[in-house]
Amino acid sequence: MQIALTKKLAEAVGVKAAFAQENENPLFSWTANWTKVWDNRRTEDMIVLVNNATRFTVAIYQVKKKDLKNLEVMMKKAISNTLLFMNINPEIVEEYMRLAGDVELVQNRGRQTAAWVSKAGLECSFYVGREYNGIEKMFCDTVGSLINYNHVNITKTRDEGFAPYQEMINALTELTGKPAYKYRAFELSATLNLDVYKAVRRIIVPANLSFERLHNVLQTVFNWKNYHLYDFAIHQGDKYDPAIRVVPNRECLEYDENAVLMEGHTLSEFLPEYKHILYTYDMGDNWEHEIELAQVIEDYDKESPFLVEAIGQTPPEDVGGVGGYVNFREIMLDPRNPEYKEMKEWARFWTPELSDWEKRPRVIRL
Repeated sequence: MQIALTKKLAEAVGVKAAFAQENENPLFSWTANWTKVWDNRRTEDMIVLVNNATRFTVAIYQVKKKDLKNLEVMMKKAISNTLLFMNINPEIVEEYMRLAGDVELVQNRGRQTAAWVSKAGLECSFYVGREYNGIEKMFCDTVGSLINYNHVNITKTRDEGFAPYQEMINALTELTGKPAYKYRAFELSATLNLDVYKAVRRIIVPANLSFERLHNVLQTVFNWKNYHLYDFAIHQGDKYDPAIRVVPNRECLEYDENAVLMEGHTLSEFLPEYKHILYTYDMGDNWEHEIELAQVIEDYDKESPFLVEAIGQTPPEDVGGVGGYVNFREIMLDPRNPEYKEMKEWARFWTPELSDWEKRPRVIRL
């Protein structure tokens, strides 16, 4: 595997490498840069790699200068982890990494590849800025995954471009002759009881999905804005007597010392042994989503998380719980109500029914 370093990264690593070989297979060639996410940082904090054949991006955050001594190992592991994070068939990933071989660091001399990695770094920085506060110490080598769905190489119309993720999938399946996806998955049914009706979302997710990503999936399919606290309670039938409570941060442990931090835990540790999960979002409005395991799919061969079905509109944020929503909905269904205009302005784009797009089965990209 040939990885061409930008001048900045080569100087930081202290490597006087040869120039990149132009005859190297571009699928096994990457261009790497060291870039800064936060303006108030004195030095760079993210490594960005772009594949020279597909423009597939891999990014590692946070990377300090002392970490650069393990750069080759770090980058190779990040490539593998990002592909696996996006649910690409582990057999494909293993074969690609084997064929790519050991990392050879060289100097980048291509203006085009330098422009690609700079643009990818900017997009990854926007993502990191949205997801992290820049204060906490953390390390993540899959932060580049989401931008691979963005179209690149666009000159006039979107149709002229391509998504690096799809280009990489096509290249890897052609290289290995193996199916793009092959993994264990769970079909889940998530129900939000709103008294006047139930909002239901059927989704398919990888069995090894982390609780943090499950939270993000549920936020997306229920149209929440991720403004409030949440937790998961895993139970066999009685939601008020959970066997395990999973919480997002240490502050939550102050209220329940028996709870489990979600970091490092996945669904497959609890399902299918347990059949039910209660996802509570916003401890004030107390939105309780009852999640049931519908089926286990041993060899799922498609992209996921996937929204299979969406039934029933969901409430806007901060509407006041189920009781507040019932009252709000009555007002919104009656334009003659004296509170209708004020409520309409407050709710902005909310509608009583789901749009055709919201009901459409689709991949949930996080």
